[in-house]
Amino acid sequence: MDEWLLPALRLTIRSVEIGGIAIIVLGTVGATVAALWQVLRGASWDDAFILFRSNLGRAILLGLEFLVAADIINTVAIDQTLESLAVLGGIVLIRTFLSFSLEVEIEGRWPWDRHKGEPAYPASPPRADGA
Repeated sequence: MDEWLLPALRLTIRSVEIGGIAIIVLGTVGATVAALWQVLRGASWDDAFILFRSNLGRAILLGLEFLVAADIINTVAIDQTLESLAVLGGIVLIRTFLSFSLEVEIEGRWPWDRHKGEPAYPASPPRADGA
């Protein structure tokens, strides 16, 4: 490999990883601020919590996409071994399952039910008084 290409690839991978981490961290801060702002404006804690979970889930999903991209670049461009491919496969499976779970949590319905109106589970658990 060219003597400038390998350092450039490593810098690119590190930059994408840092971007993914920054998205998760800033998304966490943003979700917290948005939820607290809603409470200060008079929203209920339940509504603020739903907003928090939704915003946090979106930030985690986006950050995970960046981290998976960095892993793919590393495996394809730098570390081309069967072991690194197996590790990448495991990481992608775990992150894909996590992304799927977070999407169900955020949207409240299964991805294949996207065009139907019913959520996969109620937005809030039933109350003891039946209301």
